[in-house]
Amino acid sequence: MAKVELVNVSKRYGEVEVVRNIDLEIEDNEFIVLVGPSGCGKSTVLRMIAGLEPISGGDIRIGERVVNNVSPKSRNVAMVFQNYALYPHMTVRENMGFSLKMSKKSKSEIDERVTAAAEVLELDTLLERKPSELSGGQRQRVAMGRAIVRKPDVFLFDEPLSNLDAQLRTQMRMELKKLHMKLATTTIYVTHDQIEAMTLANRIVILKDGFIQQVGTPVEVFEKPANVFVAQFIGNPPMNILKGIFKTEEGRPVVQVGSSVFPLPNGQGSSLQSGAQVLVGIRPDAIKMGRSTERLPKEWLCQGEVIVSEILGGQSLLEIVIDGENKLIAEVEGRVIAQPGETVPIGFEFDRMVLFDPETTNALS
Repeated sequence: MAKVELVNVSKRYGEVEVVRNIDLEIEDNEFIVLVGPSGCGKSTVLRMIAGLEPISGGDIRIGERVVNNVSPKSRNVAMVFQNYALYPHMTVRENMGFSLKMSKKSKSEIDERVTAAAEVLELDTLLERKPSELSGGQRQRVAMGRAIVRKPDVFLFDEPLSNLDAQLRTQMRMELKKLHMKLATTTIYVTHDQIEAMTLANRIVILKDGFIQQVGTPVEVFEKPANVFVAQFIGNPPMNILKGIFKTEEGRPVVQVGSSVFPLPNGQGSSLQSGAQVLVGIRPDAIKMGRSTERLPKEWLCQGEVIVSEILGGQSLLEIVIDGENKLIAEVEGRVIAQPGETVPIGFEFDRMVLFDPETTNALS
């Protein structure tokens, strides 16, 4: 178990810089998830921590050591890959104990560690099987077991669930969460799946083009995104972004979206001049319909025209236009049956609104 620290870390391939001056502190026992679109640098960061990629600049510390020039096998980290990387001719027991065998551990110690890890992962009845006799989820658990037996300071996961079907991914997410609670080992996890990021992480690190865009808890990055990219990358459906104008009316701040004028609670926009252009961010689940609007102030309500509606079990998704030009997606509770072209009353939880600068796209205080 150890703290991991990246100080001004960069990575270049020739003239192309794929990771740019990253500073990040990962606390002992923390579960950190690196997330971002393809090509953002998240897997490269993981491989640099593992020692599989040399860094081009900066320092990487694991515990008290700077490990820039330390070989992968000497960093005491264990990596679980997307494709399992199991030896097909070996049994589960042999796969899990292989690294210990290469480290010249005694047979009794190998058996003890493999047996303990197998019990944790519920693999104890599968130890004599070959990988070809296992399901995808079982193979991934064997790959995790191979990492656990090494008793590393840091676990590194590189999109370990991406090859599994949707139902199995959900099950394995729960297993990973329970595993981290049992082992209490620093864990760094890479994924492009924001559901994995939101459900697994103590903190999420969101990357784009090699830069860190935001670091925060799942709730922080969801409710208080640092910029428009984070707002629309985190959340499915993504945050609605509408063009608006900041104003002061009767001494209170408001934002005008089309012909509708809405109040700005919590002192938002206090640094803005009246008439300033803004981008207004509102989460789909902060849009209310039906009885859910009854608890909202009247000035938080307006009319919207339904473009399309979808029923998703206990929730409904609706594309709605307000003022004939501003499209937004609403995610509302219950089964809402609305016809295209129908005008419906909607309400907004404006205490969850986020304002962004239209030029920098950064969030405004």
